[in-house]
Amino acid sequence: MNHSLQWDIFCKVIDNFGDIGVCWRLAADLATRGHRVRLWVDDASALAWMAPGGHTGVRVLPWQASFDSSAARLEEQPTDVLIETFGCEIAPEFIAACARQSSETGLKPVWINLEYLSAEPYALRCHALPSPVQRGPAAGWTKWFFYPGFTEATGGLLREPDLAERQSRFDRSAWLAAQGIAWNGEKLVSLFCYEPDALAGLLRRFSQHGLDGEPVRLLVTAGRAASATKAVFNDEISLLRNIHGRNLLSISYLPLLTQMAFDPLLWACDLNFVRGEDSVVRALWAGKPLVWHIYPQGDEAHLDKLDAFLDMLRAPPSLRSFHRVWNSKSASPEALQVPAPDLPAWQACALAARSRLMAQDDLCTRLLGFVAKSR
Repeated sequence: MNHSLQWDIFCKVIDNFGDIGVCWRLAADLATRGHRVRLWVDDASALAWMAPGGHTGVRVLPWQASFDSSAARLEEQPTDVLIETFGCEIAPEFIAACARQSSETGLKPVWINLEYLSAEPYALRCHALPSPVQRGPAAGWTKWFFYPGFTEATGGLLREPDLAERQSRFDRSAWLAAQGIAWNGEKLVSLFCYEPDALAGLLRRFSQHGLDGEPVRLLVTAGRAASATKAVFNDEISLLRNIHGRNLLSISYLPLLTQMAFDPLLWACDLNFVRGEDSVVRALWAGKPLVWHIYPQGDEAHLDKLDAFLDMLRAPPSLRSFHRVWNSKSASPEALQVPAPDLPAWQACALAARSRLMAQDDLCTRLLGFVAKSR
């Protein structure tokens, strides 16, 4: 697709910034490739630290904008592609304005429902399926399901064209010095999580045994991970003391990181604990051992999603066991026994998965190809 298109992406922020994180990354990637993007979001506050400089070609607009304001934007630049993300529904007034424009120009926008990432079989079955619009001002149009995924037959994963090149230039020592982290050769572990019941057990293991027998420096991200870590220390005064009086764990608390600054954190570490959709993809691209804290659901449907992910990863038994504990809920968290990480096996698994996935087209490339065929 050689010509620039106008994209309208709609996002409702549920919690934890995952929705806006994925939408911003997609918008920025499209703009980098020469397209124009309007990102309609009901709460853009996270972008103040996630993407403080904005991005050329991306305009962030309030979801609650009046109908007159929305219509004016369409008159200024008609939309070519509509994207509803994660099941949100575009305001009917906006669709009505699109329909009026379409009747005048004879061109319909490509309307896409971008779904959550999953390795489960339904993503493969449902990707690119049409959903005819039965009623309303856009009756007769087609909405298309677009599922990100880990196979050639899905929508792929977000990956900027220059990502591998940026990673190849990364200097860990220089990055650590720039963060003000006095590094003495410890194993580096990043922590980006919710509030896992197994966190106290993990910190106790690192304190007593380190990682592969070496001291650990834990780099804790701001927000829920930092609060959870500090809560563990408040609850367990003696956490950092073992029977030998020796402590193999030190902790550095990080400030809020922009999206661009999150990648170097993952590249720097020997083991990455990540959560949510966007960060697990970035951890895959980092090619380092990773543990995913999947977003918990009341009916435990997240565990099926986690198993499918581990199958895709071709995870060794030790990595599967660790994920089970890390994602467990327990009435007695202190009873959770955190197994020892097996870094060599996990590293081989991560590099193999990265190699397989890097050989596939990224999500933005597949999305552009799908739109080109559907116009």
